[in-house]
Amino acid sequence: MNSPPGLVLVERAHAKALRREVKKIPATSLASFAASRENHMNENEFGKVVVDCAFQVHKALGPGLLESVYEVALLHDIRKRGLNAERQVPIPVQYDGVQFEEGFRADIIVEGLVILELKSVESVHKVHKKQLLTYLRLADKRLGYLINFGEELIKDGISRVANGVDDWGTRRREAAKDGRS
Repeated sequence: MNSPPGLVLVERAHAKALRREVKKIPATSLASFAASRENHMNENEFGKVVVDCAFQVHKALGPGLLESVYEVALLHDIRKRGLNAERQVPIPVQYDGVQFEEGFRADIIVEGLVILELKSVESVHKVHKKQLLTYLRLADKRLGYLINFGEELIKDGISRVANGVDDWGTRRREAAKDGRS
C-alpha cells in the first residue's frame, strides 16, 4: 500500500543503522558530544541519540508497561545525553481563523526539532504514522519518530517519519520554493 504524500518511512534497517552509528561514540562522551555540537547538530543527529536512548530504555524495562513510564524514562535518558527535551508539549492548531491553544500534545520534543510519539501497544497501525505526520505538519517540524515500546524487539517498534524531507535529509519544500523541484 502507498504511503501518504511526503511521508518517508525508514523502519528496521534505519533504526539498526542509527544504533550502529551512535554505538561508535563512547557512552561517556555522548553527553559532551551533544553539548559541544548542540548548535550544529541537525534532526538526523538528534535522531541517532533518540534511537539509542529508546534501545537502552527498552533493554532495561522491557515491553508491557504504560506509555507514561517509557515517556519519563526516555526523557531522562535523552537529557542524560545532554540534549534539551520536553514532554507533553501543547501545540496550538489553527483552523479557519480559529486558534486552538492545545490542538494536541506532543509526547516528547527534542531540541525543539524532533517530535517523538510514543506507544505501548501490541502493534502499530498506519493511522499512528499518519497521526505523527499530521503532528509534524501542524508543528512545522521536519522529523519525528514513532516508538512502540510494546514490541518484543524495540528495533521492530521504531519508525522514522519525515515531513517534506527526502532520504538525504534535504527539504523538498525549500527546493520547490527555490524552483529546483
